[in-house]
Amino acid sequence: MRVLMVEDDAALAAVLREGLAEHRMEAVVAGTFEAGRQRAVLGTWDVIVLDVLLPGGDGFELCSQLRRRGLRTPILMLTARDTVDDRVRGLDAGADDYLTKPFAFRELLARVRALARRGPALVPETVKVADLEVDLGARRVRRGGGEISLTAKEFALLEFFARHAGQVVDRAAITAHVWDENHDPFTNVLEVLVRRLRRKIDDGHEPKLIQTLRGAGYRLGV
Repeated sequence: MRVLMVEDDAALAAVLREGLAEHRMEAVVAGTFEAGRQRAVLGTWDVIVLDVLLPGGDGFELCSQLRRRGLRTPILMLTARDTVDDRVRGLDAGADDYLTKPFAFRELLARVRALARRGPALVPETVKVADLEVDLGARRVRRGGGEISLTAKEFALLEFFARHAGQVVDRAAITAHVWDENHDPFTNVLEVLVRRLRRKIDDGHEPKLIQTLRGAGYRLGV
């Protein structure tokens, strides 16, 4: 499960990210309004945890913007303000749930899990492209009947391709999904990762499924 955490309190974000990781959830942190907006739009997330008070903007407004763009990912809002008006404002903005600080980690974990379970089923649990099978839930990959072992980064890249099978995805969208906000988009690390994944997925198989569209991006398809 992938969780986007839009939270400017670095200490709190670090604790939550570590806690979620212990429960097999990958949490990516964005510390500002703009970073959160970009990551929410470009990445693929099971749940977004959104703080109300952010550098550069208001969490209520960010939630509204994401909903206006058609983003259906479940959103859990965090706030230190425990008033009925604030809760109503968050829900009216499009949030699915609301948690007041301070909170117990196990409550946040339970709410994230509940939101993920009822989240929109945008893609099936297993994506099939030709003879490639990507089980998104179990994080298992098979091609031609044989199982393929991938690193965490390789699977994150393939998962993104699988969720957008048949579509062209560009560098910005890929890096937002696979790396955190400190990643340098001008390095060649993406190309290196694509080559590694291509060797595991395509070498010895036909047709070749990971396609490079020069100047546009990549596509997983026949």
